[in-house]
Amino acid sequence: QVQLVESGGGLVQAGGSLRLSCAASGSIFSSNDMGWYRQAPGKPRELVASISSGGTTNYADSVEGRFTISRDNAKNTVYLQMNSLRPENTAVYYCKGRQWLRDRWGQGTQATVSS
Repeated sequence: QVQLVESGGGLVQAGGSLRLSCAASGSIFSSNDMGWYRQAPGKPRELVASISSGGTTNYADSVEGRFTISRDNAKNTVYLQMNSLRPENTAVYYCKGRQWLRDRWGQGTQATVSS
């Protein structure tokens, strides 16, 4: 059973943009924080951005001002708009939610930024 599905990754040039989407089941999405994480080659997985059920956002310092997280509660979807991309942003990006007190992860989507 797949309950979180990411899309929108790809290959872009430095300075370009990508818009990632994560469609989640209602039981994961409703009344829960959602987050985007990434794992770059040779580095641990890290939080990129999160958004609460009420819309409060939090960002890693390295992406503040360039990335925007948002959610559409009617569609059970969370987005990550990534602008001014840099090669160091190359990573697999994962969507995370909570269901029945457990973390739930999507399969990940690859974003590659060329110089």
